[in-house]
Amino acid sequence: MGPSLYWWAKETHKGTPVVVKMENPNNWSMVELESPSEDDFLCPNDGVSKGGRNRNAKQLTWVILLKAHKAAGCLTSIGAAFLSLAAIVRRRVAAGKTDSTDKSSLENLTVRSRFYSCIKALLWLSLVLLGFEIVAYFKGWHFGTSDLQLQHLYTFAVRDLFDFFYSKWVLFRVEYLAPPLQFLANVCILLFLIQSLDRLILCLGCLWIKLRRIKPIPKTGVLDLESGDGDTYFPMVLVQIPMCNEKEVYQQSIAAVCNLDWPKDRLLIQVLDDSDDPTTQMLIRDEVNQWHQNGANIIYRHRVIREGYKAGNLKSAMNCSYVKDYEFVAIFDADFQPNSDFLKKTVPHFKDNEELGLVQARWSFVNKDENLLTRLQLINLAFHFEVEQQVNGIFLNFFGFNGTAGVWRIKALEESGGWLERTTVEDMDIAVRAHLHGWKFIFLNDVECQCELPESYEAYRKQQHRWHSGPMQLFRLCLPAIIKAKIKVWKKANLIFLFFLLRKLILPFYSFTLFCIILPMTMFIPEASLPSWVVCYIPATMSFLNILPAPKSFPFIVPYLLFENTMSVTKFNAMISGLFQLGSAYEWVVTKKTGRSSEGDLASLVEKTPPPQRGTSEPNLEELKEEIAQKVHKASKKKKHNRIYTKELALAFLLLTAAVRSLLSAQGVHFYFLLFQGISFLLVGFDLIGEQVV
Repeated sequence: MGPSLYWWAKETHKGTPVVVKMENPNNWSMVELESPSEDDFLCPNDGVSKGGRNRNAKQLTWVILLKAHKAAGCLTSIGAAFLSLAAIVRRRVAAGKTDSTDKSSLENLTVRSRFYSCIKALLWLSLVLLGFEIVAYFKGWHFGTSDLQLQHLYTFAVRDLFDFFYSKWVLFRVEYLAPPLQFLANVCILLFLIQSLDRLILCLGCLWIKLRRIKPIPKTGVLDLESGDGDTYFPMVLVQIPMCNEKEVYQQSIAAVCNLDWPKDRLLIQVLDDSDDPTTQMLIRDEVNQWHQNGANIIYRHRVIREGYKAGNLKSAMNCSYVKDYEFVAIFDADFQPNSDFLKKTVPHFKDNEELGLVQARWSFVNKDENLLTRLQLINLAFHFEVEQQVNGIFLNFFGFNGTAGVWRIKALEESGGWLERTTVEDMDIAVRAHLHGWKFIFLNDVECQCELPESYEAYRKQQHRWHSGPMQLFRLCLPAIIKAKIKVWKKANLIFLFFLLRKLILPFYSFTLFCIILPMTMFIPEASLPSWVVCYIPATMSFLNILPAPKSFPFIVPYLLFENTMSVTKFNAMISGLFQLGSAYEWVVTKKTGRSSEGDLASLVEKTPPPQRGTSEPNLEELKEEIAQKVHKASKKKKHNRIYTKELALAFLLLTAAVRSLLSAQGVHFYFLLFQGISFLLVGFDLIGEQVV
């Protein structure tokens, strides 16, 4: 019987605590091992226990030795982990690869250097103040915020020059620094509470939907589609797959789309290749030709002038003359793999619903358990789809288009002005303009489309920069149109205050300012303070609500809370870039893909693979797996590096410095928060959270 998995449980087993099999002193095995209970050591009757059996001293010796061996093993494992971590950090430092040497970085060099310089200035100031405070502490200045009164300072006897300067410093921060810092803290706390209330309302709305089992129901169901009679609803559907230098994933996405269950004469697939790599172009073109020869209605398009990124690519494709023959367009990014019944579950919602402009499906992820970074992303995206998109779709008939895994009515796109290249969030742009023109949206939480999550912090960081700078660009451009739009006032208020300001601007602003700047500064200016419920209880409650749609992720609730605050530096920087039209706001970098696919996906594709051609043998699962393995092996030969992120490291040392200062004031909750948040920044700064290359 092994030990209980619950360390708080009380063991009540009595009897021989250890059963050890020994062949010789160097060869032994443990058959059963349990810690002895207190009763096992009680021998009231001349060494005889309550059970009436003699205790062997040799057995007790083995218990102690094995316990010591187990403890030593744990310490050895912990030590080995720390040594391995130190070796990785040493290699990162020796390699010298930082975010400043990343040529593909989205951030403008001038903006990045200014932002980093501000953080460094705060770090050096905190180090100087920490030394100053430590000296003052050992010279007897032991007062905290609660017992600090100005009149007491004027009565202090100045014993030496240091006391004179320190008393002047205390008076200066009390009169000039603490009031504005406390005011800024109160503003951020108010914004924090408003955003938390919004999050709570969304969760209550999701709960209401679950309890009432509310879901969009098409007027024409799947059964009507499968009946085969004359009343079936099979409109003309155009499917677009925009891609750019994504040779890791093009095969599986093209295969999945070509296997969509829809009449071939009413379906056209456009592969919109914006790749500038000739090898990638050739591979994608050959793949399209093979599927075309096998009967798929698919064409390959390549732009010579790649303007406007994804929006320009989609706009160019919609200008083709044959598009006028189609009523709907489904869009899938290069790493998305729709199920064969995707169109049968989405398109029927358009029938007899002329106001409906968009049907959006939910994303699912093939690599959600790949590493800690993908697990933390899953929490955010699960909340986004399960709560935000579903609640807004049910109650408002509006939400931000996710850019993929959705079906648009082409008429809605045309009336809204089509795809525009003015921002890096063309999906949100077209959704807002369609909403202003009166079109309604539906979100299907039970229809999923598989895709990939970024596995490296570098790729995730660039993705988040684009996702948070684009909305601020769009807000500046759309604000006049929103004010002038002929829609209800409450819809305008929802767009301006909730959709843009609260969820796109205020969230990254207070998250970075409150927890990464104000909190550490209050350690050095204790006259301004943050209550414990702001630092601990409300963030923990909000993290709990965020993690509810992904219940299997509950063990990661603390890392999730810390990581979200860590990502606030990237989101805040992106928000500022987009709001003030800085150079980095208009750059687009395609998120790196690995081409991961589950064995079940491969098997389903093998079953649906068209008949062989050109005398080749029919492909099977083993051949596909071998082909994917070869591609991964070739990709692994390319030189890749994990980088050091300087802003995150500077903030890590700032928070750790503030944690040391909080010890002088005996602020327990603040100390632990600053300590673990500083460690989180440290891990991210050394790129230890995602894919490990070097």
